[in-house]
Amino acid sequence: MYNLSLQFEMITTGKVLEETYRKWVQYKDNCVKMIENEPLPEGLFCNRTFDRYACWPDTPAGSMVNISCPLYLPWYDKVSQGVVRRRCGSDGLWEREQSGQVWRDMTQCEEEKEVASQELWFKQLMVTFRMLYTVGYSLSLSTLIMALIILLSCRRLHCTRNYIHANLFLSFILRAAAVMVKDNMLERHWGREIVKQTDVSEMLSHQAAIGCRIAQAMMQYCVLANHCWFFGEAIYLYSVLIASVFMDNNKYLPYICLGWGTPLLFVVPWVVVKTLKENKECWAVNENMNYWWIIRFPVLFASIINFLIFMKILRVIFSKLRANNQSRYPDYKLRLAKATLTLIPLFGIHEVIFIFATDEQTTGILRYIKVFFTLFISSFQGFLVAVLYCYANKEVQTELKRKLRSWRSERVCCGP
Repeated sequence: MYNLSLQFEMITTGKVLEETYRKWVQYKDNCVKMIENEPLPEGLFCNRTFDRYACWPDTPAGSMVNISCPLYLPWYDKVSQGVVRRRCGSDGLWEREQSGQVWRDMTQCEEEKEVASQELWFKQLMVTFRMLYTVGYSLSLSTLIMALIILLSCRRLHCTRNYIHANLFLSFILRAAAVMVKDNMLERHWGREIVKQTDVSEMLSHQAAIGCRIAQAMMQYCVLANHCWFFGEAIYLYSVLIASVFMDNNKYLPYICLGWGTPLLFVVPWVVVKTLKENKECWAVNENMNYWWIIRFPVLFASIINFLIFMKILRVIFSKLRANNQSRYPDYKLRLAKATLTLIPLFGIHEVIFIFATDEQTTGILRYIKVFFTLFISSFQGFLVAVLYCYANKEVQTELKRKLRSWRSERVCCGP
């Protein structure tokens, strides 16, 4: 769901990197023990050594030594029967290449070309997805900030309905900003260049992960707040058109508590569970999907309720339009379609599409299709909401035109 907006490439790479590094450390430690404890052979031989790739035993001069592919390789299961080779010269020194490096043949331990090409394709796909949602969130961020300024700066637009719209805009802004910050933290955590061994240990240290964990928690809060404001929009419209939910529709405080307070009821327990039970990496990988339900449940619950309210409101709109447009059927259908289009981004109805296609149930092409549509809709949704509820709103357009006329008249009156 919302872990899909994460950088899949970095999450996958980070998980593999951490496991590989830990296995490599264990492999190195075992090799060091062998080097220190094994007795020396007789005669001329090449010294035992660890070349940061494989552990080499003492080897008689003028012979070739074959050892199994290192256990720490991520693809070890596929090359477990393979060997890596070195040649000991007749002078008791490891044979070297023309470049001066010790010669080593590890072709049998390399990753298969087909697997490598699949990984390259996967990385390119993830880069494309990241570019897509970065453009979407950037466009949404710029349009939403301007829309929020317009709603708050025009006094005649101040009402409960527009206050709710403004908070929805703000939740979209915070969500877009949180996603971008989280991506930046993930890139700093997993995307740094590895030059020496200390770079890996620093990258995998607990201190290095704190920043991206905080960013991950903030992103989850902003996503939940965004959906809570969807829920608030649905409740307000339901109260106006059908039945009052809050006793007074002009009361603003209950919506504030719902939109900004409710997410804390789920994000705080999720942070506690992650810290105690799954405190790994940047909290971007969900090994136990039961913990992820702490975040998933309120989103799915709000989406389902919003969908039911959406259908109820559409039924009311349908009956009213039919009563008023008995003789204008084409125009009636057009207005119904417009009402439907307007309500979908307001309530976040698109989430219902993916309720039963959960992260652990989708694989292969279906997973990529889900990722594409989830990222596309989520990133561009803020832009669509800003256009529909601000820039294309007749009330807003009228107020902006009035302000423009007032500004022009002031320039004419007070100009030189």
